Amino acid sequence: MTLKHIKGTFRIVGASPDGDSVRFYPYNPDAFRVLNLLVRTNAHGGAQLRLDAIDALETHYTPRGGHVPWHQPRALGEAASSSLLEYLGFTNVERDERGTVVRATPEQVPGYILTRFADKYGRAVSFAFRGSRRRTADLVDVYLDAEGLRASANWQQLRAGMAYPTYYSKLFPDLREELSATVTEARSEGLGIWAEDVTTTGFRLTSRQQLTDDLVIMPKLFRRLAEYLELDTSGGASLDRFASFLETSDDRLFTIPDGHATSFDTLVHVRRQRLRLITLPEHIVFLEK
Repeated sequence: MTLKHIKGTFRIVGASPDGDSVRFYPYNPDAFRVLNLLVRTNAHGGAQLRLDAIDALETHYTPRGGHVPWHQPRALGEAASSSLLEYLGFTNVERDERGTVVRATPEQVPGYILTRFADKYGRAVSFAFRGSRRRTADLVDVYLDAEGLRASANWQQLRAGMAYPTYYSKLFPDLREELSATVTEARSEGLGIWAEDVTTTGFRLTSRQQLTDDLVIMPKLFRRLAEYLELDTSGGASLDRFASFLETSDDRLFTIPDGHATSFDTLVHVRRQRLRLITLPEHIVFLEK
């Protein structure tokens, strides 16, 4: 898979990084424009990254139309963020009550990303790496294979059980297969999220607090549940119309290895207040919107 190689630094003071996103500052502040990538940057050329192929537990998700952030079990969400920052080279990270980083050692660390497009929010969809590729020039095409993928923060987060695999259609099959292999290992060892995951075994939803504080499920499913429950101003947790709600979300996908084209609602089984995903997360490939 050929991607654009961009050198720079990761910086976290003043930001709220989590387990699958972090802010990156290219050495060339015009890097994304030069490469014709529609990435939103700040006045210093910094951009928010979306780490490709992974999805960590939500630490502050505000549903559409909502005003208050929702979160998944905090201990695992914070562990995923700490794991990512530690891997990139940060230590002694301190946050305020809102989750914003106020101190870190060092304040920035060198690294590079491999990317080729931005998502609809203007985030660079990337594989992130610590250190540098000294023999590789900046802003050039680089081929990423399965072996090289293992040095990425993306792969490391999956191997440690700190994120769910969440694939989109622009990810090449060979990289997807490598990521799925490490997910299988992490799950078999019960690492991180896999010690508590109930995405495919199922659960009975009893309250919103249970969803935010106790249930460890695929973040995509959590976000759809949060969006649905946000519409109920009574504060309840009824799943009576969740299946119909999912149909309106139009999350198109195909399943692997069979290649069946369908939508997310067909993979979520709801019976009264019990819910489960009937397909493993790594067997789903979503279409980019």
